[in-house]
Amino acid sequence: MKLFETDNLTSSRHFPSWLLLTFGAGSVNAASFFACRRFVSHVTGTATHLGGASSARLMLDYGLVLLSFLAGAAFSVVLLEARRRRGQRPITWAPLAVVSALLVVVSAAGHVGAFGPFGETVETANDFVLLAALSFAMGLQNAAVATTTANAVRSTHMTGPATDLALACASLLYARGEERARAVDAAVLRGGKLVAFVLGAAMMVPAVRSLEYLAFLVPAVAITIANLRSYVKVELPAPAAAAAR
Repeated sequence: MKLFETDNLTSSRHFPSWLLLTFGAGSVNAASFFACRRFVSHVTGTATHLGGASSARLMLDYGLVLLSFLAGAAFSVVLLEARRRRGQRPITWAPLAVVSALLVVVSAAGHVGAFGPFGETVETANDFVLLAALSFAMGLQNAAVATTTANAVRSTHMTGPATDLALACASLLYARGEERARAVDAAVLRGGKLVAFVLGAAMMVPAVRSLEYLAFLVPAVAITIANLRSYVKVELPAPAAAAAR
């Protein structure tokens, strides 16, 4: 369900939201690494660990983490489309609210010892429960934002945005007029996300030292602010039938 037009992505209202969401994903990814030495905001690393697993148990565990990301992405469609298909107003803020809530739950559970000591275990059962929960949250966020921006904004991984940034910068060498303006917007959006992701990861270095699992509250707050800015009071697109009249 597309909610945002391309021209609005770099507006003063929405542009900070994409940066906050990417900041949040960078924070989650780094905090996950500091907690159990595994990245979680994208599936590339998980798929690599799955392929290189040294035992059937590890294959199953990493398979669960991968499936959790896919389940989160699929759940975003349910949250965005279920009410709309019944003729009701969709709750556009629901997916990101679930992401923030999951991060709060993970933070609290880790704080009371549910995942074991912070940063001292690798590939234990508790680690995979943590990774599965975070992977579900990141899949949910990535799919919700991508769906509502017509795939223009991917907020949990940087390979695609970095490639798009390079393409936009190259286009500036020859583009003119409106094409050049679009290239500038694309470069600003992708470059901003890349910087935000790095800053989110950097923020976790001091955060985990003092907060450990409670550091996951940092991305929860960032994602909540983005949700409030862009998804709580978003204008819904007109139904196709109405638009055709």
